[in-house]
Amino acid sequence: MSFDTDIAIIGGGLSGPALALALSVSGLNVTVIDALPEAPRAQDGFDGRSYALALTSVRLLQGIGLWDAVAEHAQPMLEIKVTDGRAGEGPSPFFMHFDHAEIEEGPMGHMVEDRHLRRALMDAVAANKNVRVMNGETVIAQKADGTGITLTLASGKHLRARLCVGADGRSSGTALRAGIKRTGWAYGQTALVCAVAHELPHEGIAHQFFMPPGPLAILPLTGNRSSIVWSETAENAARIHALDDEAYLDVLRPRFGDFLGEISLAGARYTYPLSLSLTHEMIAPRVALVGDSAHGVHPIAGQGLNAGFRDIAALSEVIVDAQRRGEDFGAGVALARYQEWRRFDNTSLALATDSFNRLFSNDNAFIRIARDIGMGVINALPGLRRTFIREAAGLNGDLPRLMRGKPL
Repeated sequence: MSFDTDIAIIGGGLSGPALALALSVSGLNVTVIDALPEAPRAQDGFDGRSYALALTSVRLLQGIGLWDAVAEHAQPMLEIKVTDGRAGEGPSPFFMHFDHAEIEEGPMGHMVEDRHLRRALMDAVAANKNVRVMNGETVIAQKADGTGITLTLASGKHLRARLCVGADGRSSGTALRAGIKRTGWAYGQTALVCAVAHELPHEGIAHQFFMPPGPLAILPLTGNRSSIVWSETAENAARIHALDDEAYLDVLRPRFGDFLGEISLAGARYTYPLSLSLTHEMIAPRVALVGDSAHGVHPIAGQGLNAGFRDIAALSEVIVDAQRRGEDFGAGVALARYQEWRRFDNTSLALATDSFNRLFSNDNAFIRIARDIGMGVINALPGLRRTFIREAAGLNGDLPRLMRGKPL
């Protein structure tokens, strides 16, 4: 039976194109189906969105030939400071301080703006002869059989592939059509996302300030700018987001503090509701899920995109190794290896971020004392502190080759 493509990837955000590039090095033909037209993906202006890429995610981008295109725009994260407190009162004297100098591999990660990462992905995909992108196309049906899967598009076209990969977000139509069920719940919190310019240099230090309504992350960008991910109760967030820019800053300032001098907005402001979403399975006949299609977690540790990139590294390794052995990489036997590799890790991350959010997003006096003492103990023990640093860098666990700096 003939195939239009070896692998069809549904979703043209970040995960879909990154997976396509990883798979293309093996000579496989990959088609990315993106519901959006190309123009909205190609904005060059800074809109405030940025990503904290762990060290292992940077290795992945190096392995697929993308890092050189974004390196000059990336800000290394040299230290992480974690504190607890209330808005306007300053942090608790107990804290955690993680310094990249305590590990041998280098910076724990880099901050990269969405515009630079997305543009680099689009340019690399456009230049790759093994990757085709279908913009403005929506999949409305999929049917798997013993040798492949047939996708029906809203335009009336049909696409036959050996494997379909869902990279189409938390409301994944790929997962829904495959009959994959999902577990999750809302946190009653909303993230306010923006970027700020400030008078003083951040020195490459990322800050996580835990407050009763939710955490505030201050993440260093290039220049005297920082990315803000600020969690509030859904009601408070709606009220704050409705304010004009100056009133918005007036609410942010007592939470942010004055350690970087005066602040001003840089780019647009966003909100998104926070929830946990975890699929019961990461695979189905001729279907695999990566990234938010399989798992959506609280941004408390900034690991959502990193977990998705680890999916990509693992799935591409499973597929390429199966192909080299002459196996059918879209069959259940091969896909089961991917699920076995990634499912426990993703479930553990979801539960860890959920527990961490519940532990810190409250104002119970006894819990507050216990967590502050806990942070102080971690900070005082070099071995434990180093474990947390390696976790932040993505270095723990069974790493795929691309995340160990090795080629597929």
